[in-house]
Amino acid sequence: MNYQIILKFIISAAVITAASELSKRSLSWGALLCALPLTSLLVIIWTWLDTPDTSKIIALNWSILAYTIPSFILFLTFPVALRMGLNFWFSLLIACLLTALTYRLCQPLLNRLG
Repeated sequence: MNYQIILKFIISAAVITAASELSKRSLSWGALLCALPLTSLLVIIWTWLDTPDTSKIIALNWSILAYTIPSFILFLTFPVALRMGLNFWFSLLIACLLTALTYRLCQPLLNRLG
């Protein structure tokens, strides 16, 4: 197996594990770590290291931004569903489905933006 892929896996898993463990100790710090665009930064770095193509990095950055905006639906609907007394897993499912629908509805606009 390629050592670069193994390194990507270890670093990416470490970031997710750190966020999960940190949120057990401090919700604020855990939320901050989750809110940071660490996944996006890692993907941008991995893409740059694989293909140092500036135009590809710019397009990736704009695409990440465009897809981030519809993802807010998840963070709005999930806590609302929980506050309504719905089961955790059902609330998560509803939030994910609504987010997927939002992506689908926004896709024509995102396609026009490039």
